[in-house]
Amino acid sequence: MKTIISFLKDLQKNNNKEWFDANRDRYQESKEHMLFFTELLIQEIHKIDPEIPLLSPKDCLFRIFRDVRFSNDKTPYKTHMGSFIARGGRKSKRAGYYVHIEPGNSFLGGGIWCPEPPELKAIRSEIFEHPEDFKDIIEAPGFKKYFPEIQGEKLKTAPKGFPKDFEEIELLRPKSYAFGFQVNDQKVLGEDFVGLIVDAFQELARVNQYLNASLDKN
Repeated sequence: MKTIISFLKDLQKNNNKEWFDANRDRYQESKEHMLFFTELLIQEIHKIDPEIPLLSPKDCLFRIFRDVRFSNDKTPYKTHMGSFIARGGRKSKRAGYYVHIEPGNSFLGGGIWCPEPPELKAIRSEIFEHPEDFKDIIEAPGFKKYFPEIQGEKLKTAPKGFPKDFEEIELLRPKSYAFGFQVNDQKVLGEDFVGLIVDAFQELARVNQYLNASLDKN
């Protein structure tokens, strides 16, 4: 992790093509470290969640190059490295596990971020029919230790097609069913970072399995 953090810190200060080209060897070394780390996590997650196959880490790691065509921010490179581990890799529509490495802003998380309308409706329908099953997962002490709340934007009222007087309407308002928590650089660089990830993802596995089962039913 030290190699990755060091490179990204310097990239934050020098986010331009000239510097990147001059330091391409450092980027390639950092990328290889992230791929190795991702492969290690794939193997660990596969033990926790049988849905996750032994993926190629290249299918999980996001590109560092930014798409600036429609952005006011024209800096060419992301200043973080991230991998999304799910069946189908980083482009999957299924719930998965995300690791984000960024100096001063690393985090671990997962679930489903901004699903398409059919997937979102499938999840909401399952929660509507079996709210207690979902609550049992997200309100368990071990889960809340890492993931205290559902992240992202929420509707101000009931989603279309669901009754406004539903007792657990708050569970249907999220636009994403995603969870996460920040990790400081000291922990990222510490000897037990993998252990922390495995502990957190063991808790996350239950909600991911619930979300993916919801998609499979609908």
